[in-house]
Amino acid sequence: MNLIDLLTGNAGTQVAEKAENKFGVSKNQIIALMAVAAPLIISYLRKKSEDSNEAEALNNALEKDHDGSILNDPTKVEDRQEEGASILDHIFGGQKSQVENSLSENTGISMSKIGPILAMLAPLIMGYIGKEKKSNDVNSGGLGDLLGGILGGAQKDAQAEPSNPLNDILGQVLGGGNQQQGGLGGLLGSLFGGK
Repeated sequence: MNLIDLLTGNAGTQVAEKAENKFGVSKNQIIALMAVAAPLIISYLRKKSEDSNEAEALNNALEKDHDGSILNDPTKVEDRQEEGASILDHIFGGQKSQVENSLSENTGISMSKIGPILAMLAPLIMGYIGKEKKSNDVNSGGLGDLLGGILGGAQKDAQAEPSNPLNDILGQVLGGGNQQQGGLGGLLGSLFGGK
C-alpha cells in the first residue's frame, strides 16, 4: 500500500469522516490536510532519523506502539488523540505552531481545530510507517531510506495519475526541485510557497 492509498483509501476516509463529525470541518478539507501533513511528518521523521539516537527511539516507538494494526480499525485514532498530540510535539518540536499556522492558511481549517485534527492523523501515519517497516523488515539503521522511499513512491504515484485532485496536492507538496536538496527549509518552502 502506498501513501496515496492510505489517504484516499478506507483508512484515510474513515478518519476524515470521524474528524468531520467531531470538528465540523469538511471531509475534503481534512483529506487535503492529510495529503500535506503526511509527507511533512514523514519528512521531519526522516530528518530526525539521521541522528542514530533519534532513529533508535523512532524504531522502538514503531515496534512498541505502531505496528500498523490501527489501519485495520482506523476509528481508534480518536482514542489515541492525546498520544497523537505528543507524537507531533516530538516530531515538530519548536516549529509546531509555525507548521500548524502554515497548514491552517493552506487548507482553510482554523488554528483551533488544526492541532486536534493533526493529532488524530498522527497515529494513522505512524501506523502506516510501522506497517511498512515490518513488511520491509527494516531496523533503525534503514529508517531514513524507508521514509525516503515512501516519499519518493508517493511522488511517482502523484505524477502518474495527475487527474486525481489529491495527486495535484501531493504533486505540489512532493514536487519542486528545491526539495531534492533535502533541506527542511526547501521542503517547507515548496510546501507553503516560500512563506
